[in-house]
Amino acid sequence: MRRWISGLLLLVSLSGTAMAAGQDRGKFWWSHVQTLASDAFEGRGTGKPGYDRAADYVIGQFRALGLKPAGIDGYRQPIAFVEQVILPQGSSARLTGPQGETPLSTPADIIFSGGGGPAPESVSAPLVFAGYGLHLPEAGHDDFAGLDLKGKIVVVVSGGPAGISGALKSHARSERAQWLAKQGALGLIQLVTPKQVEIPWDRRMALASQPALFYRDAALRDTVRPFLNAQIDPARSALLFAGSGHDFADLAAAADRSAPVPGFPLAQRLDATVAARRSDLSSPNLIAVMPGADPTLKSQYVVLSAHLDGYGVGTPIKGDAIYNGALDNASGVASLLEIARALRDGKVKPRRSILFAIVTAEEKGLLGSRYFAQRPTVPRKAIVANLNFDMALPIFPLTSVTPIGYDQSSLGRDAAVVSAEMNLPIVPDPFPDRNVFIRSDQYSFIRTGVPALFFKYGFRAGTPEAEVEKAWRANIYHSPRDDANQPVMPDQSVKLNDYVAAVTLRVANAPQRPEWNRDSFFRRFAR
Repeated sequence: MRRWISGLLLLVSLSGTAMAAGQDRGKFWWSHVQTLASDAFEGRGTGKPGYDRAADYVIGQFRALGLKPAGIDGYRQPIAFVEQVILPQGSSARLTGPQGETPLSTPADIIFSGGGGPAPESVSAPLVFAGYGLHLPEAGHDDFAGLDLKGKIVVVVSGGPAGISGALKSHARSERAQWLAKQGALGLIQLVTPKQVEIPWDRRMALASQPALFYRDAALRDTVRPFLNAQIDPARSALLFAGSGHDFADLAAAADRSAPVPGFPLAQRLDATVAARRSDLSSPNLIAVMPGADPTLKSQYVVLSAHLDGYGVGTPIKGDAIYNGALDNASGVASLLEIARALRDGKVKPRRSILFAIVTAEEKGLLGSRYFAQRPTVPRKAIVANLNFDMALPIFPLTSVTPIGYDQSSLGRDAAVVSAEMNLPIVPDPFPDRNVFIRSDQYSFIRTGVPALFFKYGFRAGTPEAEVEKAWRANIYHSPRDDANQPVMPDQSVKLNDYVAAVTLRVANAPQRPEWNRDSFFRRFAR
């Protein structure tokens, strides 16, 4: 007899509320989104009163669903942070090269990041261009080879070689600042080619006023010493290459083709002063458990995650200062609550325990999930898998799925079985250089060796769905327009929730725990 249950059998097994018509179930899901994305929660900024009110709502739903507390303080896992706000009025920057000095205004021309750790009060260093900035000797690619990095500020461009997987390129970008700091570099400037811009610069400027966070516990930070992280307006990037004998437009065109991009010293140096205000704050992850039905396997955990935090209250756009975060990511929290309802009401129960991790500070660099993955509230070795929900976009019909990371572990085979049964084929990430692999909370689990998937609506580049998604990112993403007034398709979210619930039950009821593929780079992180 099979010891797991298929996606189709799961749908048949659901009862009560979970078997209501898709439209009604969509209303339940959407009611959570409307509540969490209402102005009353003030965009759920990490460590802010609006986040705490949203946390109370989620805990109330946990209790109503019968989920047990699994945090440190009831359902809560508090995390101590330092909030850092970059002050443009006290910050300055200028380039100095063969053609003299060129001032850069903050944040109109250059944006300093406040994440990772304390920003350096000042830095003065020559610039070196390192192509894509990918250190991947295992894949036969190292953009830093032969470059003198010590005492330099390193400049890199978006994109990467087409022959290297998007997951591996994303991982290299995530580890880049930490690796460069160890080589003695003083900072990193990241450039985006005009064709690869995801969020217009004026919106990036609006977000620059947002407070950043880093861990109060210095042992958890990536870099020990202050390290400069900055972005340059794509329209001003050419200034960095003045006098170098290279043209940024040509380099950007090569990057857009995923062609080789050389590295070389630049003729410019950057002098920067960074003013910042810092204060301590705390914000909790919310952890609940649905105990497994098997006396032995219930000591193992499948973690379902979604982030509760948003961008809070920020720079007004058209008079609206509340960044409600409806689809990013009240929708993901709502999906986890409805998946919990479906699993609770299903006739077939999960054999392994299901841990629901509603995490904080995702928008600040995956800090909540990273904290939980490193300091979980259950034994680390007992966590067998992570299935993550973040910014699934029900803005076009769900006809396929993209479980990010499906090609790295046996979870991809589980997802493929459910895809076949539910007629939702898996399609690869259409834009791998967007760094989606490292931009949501499943990556925190991968870094600690746990196989993980991150579920997205599937679509292919060059399709009408791709254009709809691109327009949403350009006009709504990380802005006050991501509220409950935008048009969505709740019934399509029900379909994705059912898909993820089916994958969850299959993984929870399998005889063996998930494992990394033999050829996966990330297998090295496994415990």
